[in-house]
Amino acid sequence: MTFSLVNRSAATRTRCRTPESVAPFSGMCATCLDGCPGTCEIGKSAYRGREVIYPQPFGQVTAAAEKDYPVDYSHFNIMGTAVGAEGVPADSDAAIFPAVNVETEVGAREKIRLKLPVFVPGLGSTRIAKENWDGLAVGCAISGTMLVVGENVCGMDPDVEIVGGRVKRSPDLEYRIKTFRDWYNGYGTIVVQANVEDTRLGVQEYAIEQLGVEAVELKWGQGAKDIGGEVKLPTLERARQLKERGYIVLPDPNDPAVEKAFRAGAFKEFERHSRVGMVDEESFLARVDELRRAGAKYVFLKTGAYRPADLARAVKYASEAKIDLLTVDGAGGGTGMSPWRMMNEWGVPTVYLESLLYQYLERLRAKGRFIPSVAIAGGFSLEDHIFKALALGAPYIKAVGMARAPMAAAMVGKTIGKAVAAGKIPPEIAHYGQTVDQIFTSAARLREIYGKDFERLPAGAIGLYTYFDRLVGGLQQLMCGARKFALQYLRRDDLVALTREAAEVSGIRYVMEADQEEVDKILA
Repeated sequence: MTFSLVNRSAATRTRCRTPESVAPFSGMCATCLDGCPGTCEIGKSAYRGREVIYPQPFGQVTAAAEKDYPVDYSHFNIMGTAVGAEGVPADSDAAIFPAVNVETEVGAREKIRLKLPVFVPGLGSTRIAKENWDGLAVGCAISGTMLVVGENVCGMDPDVEIVGGRVKRSPDLEYRIKTFRDWYNGYGTIVVQANVEDTRLGVQEYAIEQLGVEAVELKWGQGAKDIGGEVKLPTLERARQLKERGYIVLPDPNDPAVEKAFRAGAFKEFERHSRVGMVDEESFLARVDELRRAGAKYVFLKTGAYRPADLARAVKYASEAKIDLLTVDGAGGGTGMSPWRMMNEWGVPTVYLESLLYQYLERLRAKGRFIPSVAIAGGFSLEDHIFKALALGAPYIKAVGMARAPMAAAMVGKTIGKAVAAGKIPPEIAHYGQTVDQIFTSAARLREIYGKDFERLPAGAIGLYTYFDRLVGGLQQLMCGARKFALQYLRRDDLVALTREAAEVSGIRYVMEADQEEVDKILA
């Protein structure tokens, strides 16, 4: 069985000339024709080169891996039961699904409460994140969850003021934080993440000391890539500005030959890349202490789909530093700015990574060590994914990080809002109505909560709130069926593995062997 789709993808706008006859390993047409204009990834690379490394159109799409991993969350099923209830009386009038409490909290000393066990991690300087920020920030705030301002926001801010190599003021970061805070309702928080360049620029100290941010996140990586973030720069002036600020910019905008080629139209965009971090325990613990001394109330760590030894380091260092939230991001996720082949072929997939994470946390617990709040991320989108992720890592997983799906919800909400304003509603939506109140099922509730301020809500935020509301309802139904009326009652035996391989990877019992001891007692 081939798990990868090679040499052609909608993500890179490529296809094979003979899709019915393709060599499975190379992905090339079985007969590669002299005279073909180059429709596949190899062919397009012959004239667009490095541009084809990334999903297209770059900066306007989100993208995630197409690779079909041997074990994923679909290889597990959720177990229900006909008896009992945990968290409410075992009474048919009490054990109803709206009674399920899906609130959670994270934090070491003080807790951050979330109305639902989902938050949006790491949306940074990319064009698509910036253009949808209002919907994402306001949507997260009114939904009562967390949103992470990702890497490079200050460094990419055209109007940032940098004095002595440190950020003095960043209008973009100020705006992002204010957008969330204007609608903050007591749940969740806004978090500021930092990579190598951000740390050198003092972004988190600026956010804490000048903007009053309480939560910051150190970043080791993400599930879509094991290299620094990248964006495209459309002008020579912008490329030189970012190079001056310390970023890796390719090709070199200060090279006269490069400038000549750019002005001649040989290429239209420069690439800006971030550096990879270098992790060691001593410097990590020292950085956590620095941030706390600067006034950070909460310090998070996000790590990616690196090799198991790096996951062990993240778990150990997070325990030693008493981190408030450790987010582990598995391969298969991504929001679109990662190299396409890397996104598909690099890293430990989420099911495998969460299974290892559970083992490592169990080892810490057995030694009586501090266990931080933990979140898992990496391709999740719907309520069954959330249930499975929480149960597979129970009792350690407190929340699920989701970026691409919430961004899609915010983008759709924004698009519908524009269509309503223009009076050009697509037929598949128009049959629900002609107004925001008619189309969005959550509009009446939001109008009741916010009154006249409802008119100020971005349509993208209404879309995100409505999507999150669906996740809450779906999760409540699944948990009610399992007779679990609060998240703390979820256990690993609320799942069964549908294949022997899934059982071996995860430690979850194979479906034909589940409940065997109880079955023997019943039938004895």
